[in-house]
This record gives sequence, structure tokens and C-alpha cells, in this order.
Amino acid sequence: MPFMKGRAPIRRTMQYLEASKLVFKDEVKIFTVNYNTYGDHHKGTREFVFWYLPPIQFKNSNVQICTFKNLTPSPFIKCYYDTGRQMLIDVHNRTKEEIYDHLVKVVGKTKEVLEAETLAREKKDNPANFGVGCEKS
Repeated sequence: MPFMKGRAPIRRTMQYLEASKLVFKDEVKIFTVNYNTYGDHHKGTREFVFWYLPPIQFKNSNVQICTFKNLTPSPFIKCYYDTGRQMLIDVHNRTKEEIYDHLVKVVGKTKEVLEAETLAREKKDNPANFGVGCEKS
């Protein structure tokens, strides 16, 4: 199978891409990650980009995601909102799990909102539906 070649081919499977719990709030339009490809204090950010960025891109197809390498002395993440506001997140000396959990809390949708959106997506008005609460009795 050609898709199972390369470093960590598990990252390209649908099951792995759909397992992400980070779905950005609707206000987030651009998400940037700034880090260096060398240095110990950038290690967590490099691993975050390698392991968590593909599922984040898959789950947030309406958000522009950019990575900037070797442009900054300390790693950081910046989120741009549709209102023009910006949020700067310092990820210096953090592990990939700490970065991911912090992003879920700060810029991710809550579990309740995700469940409500899933329920709304599943409930579709179908003309074949009939009974109480439907168009046809």
C-alpha cells in the first residue's frame, strides 16, 4: 500500500485524522505555528506539528493553518479571529500534549457545543418522516 510508506504512516489513516478532539471556535480564521527545526526548547512544538497538525487541519477545513520555521528565537502559536483580534500563545519548553490540551481549552469548542452540532447535523428533515413532530401526521 503506497499510503503506508514514510515516517509514521499512521498519521495518514482516516481513523487517526478523525480522532482529534480539537475543533476551533467559529471565530478563528487563521492559525499559525512559529518554531525552529533545531533546539531543545522547540522540541515539543516540532512534535506537535508532526503528530497533531494533520488531524487539526482535517477537522478544521475552514481555518487557514500556516507553519513558519526558523524565523523566531522562541516558539509560539498565534490565532487570528474574524473580528481582527489576535491571540498569542507561548509554547516555550512545553510538550506536545501540554500544547494540545491548552489549545483545546482556549480556542477549541466545548464538548457540549460539539455534541449539539453533531445532533443538529444528524437531524435532517426528510419528507419520508411522519408522526409527532414531523410535517406529515
